[in-house]
Amino acid sequence: MKELVEKINALCAAFAIDSQKNVEGNKAAGARARKTSLEIEKALKEYRKASVAANK
Repeated sequence: MKELVEKINALCAAFAIDSQKNVEGNKAAGARARKTSLEIEKALKEYRKASVAANK
């Protein structure tokens, strides 16, 4: 589960960078930010499953 948390943190950092670049006008960064947001969503679902399983 530690690896999953590290993955989520890395994805969030990448999202923060790309979303800031998008705000500054970089359209390609916006596309990357949207893609990363979907990856974050998937990783959070995995985390939720692993967390529930670990706490049983």
